[in-house]
Amino acid sequence: MSKTEGKALGILTKIIGGFYYVEVDNKLYECKARGIFRKNNITPIVGDNVEITINQAGYSSIDRVLKRKNSIVRPALANVDNLVIVSSVVDPNVNLYLIDKMIAAATIKEINPIVVFSKSDLSSAEQYLEIYRKVGIEAIGFSSVDLRGIDDIRSLLKDKITAFCGNSGVGKSTLLNSLFPELSLLTGETSQKLGRGKHTTRTVELFSKYGGYVADTPGFSSMDLERYEIIKKNDLQYAFSEFSDYINKCRFNSCMHICEKGCAVLEAVKNKEIPKSRHDSYVRMYKEVKDIKDWQIK
Repeated sequence: MSKTEGKALGILTKIIGGFYYVEVDNKLYECKARGIFRKNNITPIVGDNVEITINQAGYSSIDRVLKRKNSIVRPALANVDNLVIVSSVVDPNVNLYLIDKMIAAATIKEINPIVVFSKSDLSSAEQYLEIYRKVGIEAIGFSSVDLRGIDDIRSLLKDKITAFCGNSGVGKSTLLNSLFPELSLLTGETSQKLGRGKHTTRTVELFSKYGGYVADTPGFSSMDLERYEIIKKNDLQYAFSEFSDYINKCRFNSCMHICEKGCAVLEAVKNKEIPKSRHDSYVRMYKEVKDIKDWQIK
């Protein structure tokens, strides 16, 4: 099939003012969406795999949005492979609960969670790395001073769509600047000097880097996941992948792994097969959603 005229498959990398920019074989096409999309309540989002009709004389058109592997609401992003969760070891200190909430949101959507502990030159990240590595979650210590961990992070990007998430002050922008200096992503200090506050509107965009795509997701934090990616109470146990070997061994099928007798998960926590901090996060998350009805969750 000719890529100069006719149909082609590509990936939607950015949306600006009603125009959709689709990359096909390293070339970017400016597209409009078919009117039928609005009629059928279909909204293309960044990360979508799409079929387009290439028109060299004018705007190309998006004809079809292929089935999504997953999507997140805010930022609107589809087909995410990796979620890199950035937490500083100090200043601010590690918040395991927030990390676990982000991991759960990723896991339930079949997104691979990766935890990066920044500022590891200021304090050791070993105790935190051990928690996540024990349950099979990729965890990396990073320092912007000597760039330790940078190669490990970079190696995980190939052939993947990767988004980076982290609260203010944890060093997410510093990490991104270290990985992709040519993108000139703003650190908090630079942002203040330029007068760009937290309400500055910037759109999600995919950049082709290291054999994969990296999502520039301005302001993407745990608060977005907490507000928009609520997990139903009956699904929550599946968002903690280390529970999977024990769930079917509980005495009761209805076991919620909180305080029930004969709970295999609780026994695994007692035997230190599951880190206590992880179970503590699960219990706290369960209590937050236990009274929310299914119909209240979109």
